[in-house]
Amino acid sequence: MIRGFWQVMRIVFAFLLSFVCAAQAAAPQPPSVIGKAWVLGDLSSGQVMLAQRADERFEPASLTKMMTAYVVFAALRERKLSVNQQVNVSPRAWKAAGSRMFIEPRKPVTVDELIRGMVIQSGNDACIALAEAVAGNEEAFVQMMNREAMRLGMKNTKFVNASGLPDAQHYSTAQDLYVLAAALVRDFPKEYAQYYSQKEFRYNNITQPNRNRLLWMDPSVDGVKTGHTEGAGYCLIASSSRGGRRLLSVLLGSTSEATRAQESLKLLNWGYQFFDSVKLYTANDAVRALEVWKGAARNVKVGLGSDLFVTVPKGEADKLKAELVSQQPLVAPLSKGQRIGVLRVTHDGKAFGEYPLVTLEPVAAAGFFGRSWDTLRLWLK
Repeated sequence: MIRGFWQVMRIVFAFLLSFVCAAQAAAPQPPSVIGKAWVLGDLSSGQVMLAQRADERFEPASLTKMMTAYVVFAALRERKLSVNQQVNVSPRAWKAAGSRMFIEPRKPVTVDELIRGMVIQSGNDACIALAEAVAGNEEAFVQMMNREAMRLGMKNTKFVNASGLPDAQHYSTAQDLYVLAAALVRDFPKEYAQYYSQKEFRYNNITQPNRNRLLWMDPSVDGVKTGHTEGAGYCLIASSSRGGRRLLSVLLGSTSEATRAQESLKLLNWGYQFFDSVKLYTANDAVRALEVWKGAARNVKVGLGSDLFVTVPKGEADKLKAELVSQQPLVAPLSKGQRIGVLRVTHDGKAFGEYPLVTLEPVAAAGFFGRSWDTLRLWLK
């Protein structure tokens, strides 16, 4: 009888153990990270999976150069600059402190070379030369940087220079830098692919390697930027694309070059290992047809203006549910792309997110008799 009792207890214990393991698998424990602040997000869905001290202000060091690049890329797109344009090097750019690409006065350099010097070699001299080429002087360029920061929603960021040299009034947060890096990848995909994965650059007979060690450690990593000062510590923003998913990590205040690379890779691997990106709907595919009143058509197809991805713990895609909530009644005329409601997504019964629903086709107003009949129907309803 005692033997039977213990056999039953072993079965119960094994069941409880499997239950606990399943619960742990469903709620992955975050990794231990060496650094002051970090953020990990999935750019496919726009969701942040992990964050630590994300809204605390820190010195951004050379991570600042992402905004310098963003403003320069915008100037190229607006044809205020061209990549082959030659830039005269000012004494201020030539004498820039800190890391340099070694540009010289009386030796014109192209915008393309300056971008590579800024992105790959992290040249402070290149940043000043680009700022002067775009805005005339660095001070005016910094105003452009701060305007872009406000537009992107970087609420806890202030720039006072284009390079990231230390200044008490020059600060950002892990969350704001995540927003900036995501915008850089999203808004300038061609420029991002062209410059940020390059491992080294030679200028003025000096070859300098990209300080992002992950470009050598993981072939899926194709950017983004390193930063280091005594006050900021060792910082790295890294982006990786695997199997159609792109993850982005921000790590501030780590302890060495090697550590910031190892810890950033740890964050990226954790995101890929424990989370899935699920495509719920394709852009411009009909989610449903809704009834239209006073219209030339009785129904209108509604959907989403862009692909809808959501990020959930691995194996939990079946716990996602979507509910369409629309304004009623829908009265014509309706234009294509008009917002008419939201798609409410829940995960395991809990609110997950709301996504705007739009009309996928226009619906003109009905004639006099059609409008009159529907007016009567609505009144009776």
